[in-house]
Amino acid sequence: MSPHLRAVLQALLVTFIWSLSWVLIKIGLADIPALTFAGLRYVMAFLCLLPLAWRRGDLATLRGLSRPGWGQLILLGLIYYTITQGSQFVTLNYLPAVTFSLLLNFSAVLVALLGITFLSERLTGQQWFGMALFFAGVLVYFYPVAIPAGQGLGYLVAAISVSANALSSVIGRAVNRDSGLPPLAVTTVSMGAGGGVLLLAGLLTQGLPPLGWQSWLLIAWLAVVHTAFTFNLWNHTLRTLSAAESSIINNTMLIQIALLAWLFLGESLNAQSILGLVIAAGGIFLFQFRRRQPPAGKQHSQHTAGTALPDETRS
Repeated sequence: MSPHLRAVLQALLVTFIWSLSWVLIKIGLADIPALTFAGLRYVMAFLCLLPLAWRRGDLATLRGLSRPGWGQLILLGLIYYTITQGSQFVTLNYLPAVTFSLLLNFSAVLVALLGITFLSERLTGQQWFGMALFFAGVLVYFYPVAIPAGQGLGYLVAAISVSANALSSVIGRAVNRDSGLPPLAVTTVSMGAGGGVLLLAGLLTQGLPPLGWQSWLLIAWLAVVHTAFTFNLWNHTLRTLSAAESSIINNTMLIQIALLAWLFLGESLNAQSILGLVIAAGGIFLFQFRRRQPPAGKQHSQHTAGTALPDETRS
């Protein structure tokens, strides 16, 4: 097996695990309060990444970091983990996984628009066409526009999550570009700060109900496998895959989540919804396929602090 094919398969494995996270989160929300659930996941993941960052020597680079630099890392953690991830867990408590997955792809559009203003990044004609195609797919998926009873709050929190995810992506790129810190150090510090505040907020507002061993196993699995393990494997694939290839593989999550939600959560899709998802996925594909690649040092950071840790953020 060639190194490139191995990296592609590894990246697909990561996106599958991240997509599966949405199913596991929906299942766990039946017993675990959303904010506490998210806080426990990312604090545990931080505890897994901390010794790894220490052993690699990445944390030693923080010694010369200025106060504004620390402030940027903490701000990134608060926006990306406390607000973005916390709101994602809350949104999944109200909306179907497929619907929220589609909405979350608005982040890529917002990042591009914010990048024009704050990062001086221009869009090509193909990207503008891809953006228009994505909006067309969203329109097909939701037509006729109607919010089912009980989902209004979910859409409101989803809007917060999408906006915070886009903002954190721009901040993350700026931090990785200007700070000179290793991506693992950036992620570890920001996750520790944001995850800690998220857990505290969850405990103060929702508490921690008695949980069975199945719930604790689910939290630990999401933290260790779906966050810490996949983070390292994803970054490993970035040594071989281009930014465009990684973006395309990452965008397959939209279809993967739809299939997994249908299989395990009973979220049905009609022909119109499937058509909307396919059109939207095609738009995102065109939007990112020929995206100008950043310099070698920036390509790595773009995926660690921007679109995901997806995390199935993406999660």
